[in-house]
Amino acid sequence: MNQAAPSDSIEFPVGPAGVTLSGSLFIPDQPQGLVIFAHGSGSSRFSPRNQAVADFLNRADLATLLFDLLTAEEHEVDQYTRQFRFDIGLLTDRLVGAIDWATQYELTTDLSFGLFGASTGAAAALRAAAERPESVAAVVSRGGRPDLAEERLPEVLAPTLLIVGGYDDVVIELNRLAAERMNAVNRLEIVPGATHLFEEPGTLEKVEELARDWFLKYLRR
Repeated sequence: MNQAAPSDSIEFPVGPAGVTLSGSLFIPDQPQGLVIFAHGSGSSRFSPRNQAVADFLNRADLATLLFDLLTAEEHEVDQYTRQFRFDIGLLTDRLVGAIDWATQYELTTDLSFGLFGASTGAAAALRAAAERPESVAAVVSRGGRPDLAEERLPEVLAPTLLIVGGYDDVVIELNRLAAERMNAVNRLEIVPGATHLFEEPGTLEKVEELARDWFLKYLRR
């Protein structure tokens, strides 16, 4: 694996309203694809778990884009009201906007795209995959809530890996039911000894390995 270098801070517009979002983009010398992250409830591009996963993927020659699905003002409001973090429609629109931007950005336009969603971000990732089937080649969900994308699940064409902690009983069942509704190639992977946030020793590392293998399989040139 290559040694990952610091990511570049970027800003890009999304949607017809011209909302500007902030992100961190890393592109290795010979990228095998681009993984766009959709973080979970109340989080941001600075999520330590997603940053750890991104660094691991970078060292496997995968480019990554971590970005804030909310503007700074929206994030501030959400900290008190929580009105945006479960607005899956809004989060999906922002993620679709990031996909569209990356499609036209000169350094990523030729890459295959994968989506990595955590918690509610996984629902946005699946809905975005249904919105942009020509752009999204693979999806990985970590401790995700695919049930929040329920009506769009049959429309997802991208191969999807659902990763859930072995102690996350309710979410395991939600993911199992979601997998049954999907027509795309999919797999449910349960990590033994892990709770929802994969904080137990060795569990996040297992997520990283599973995500790397899935993305390399479906994004590699």
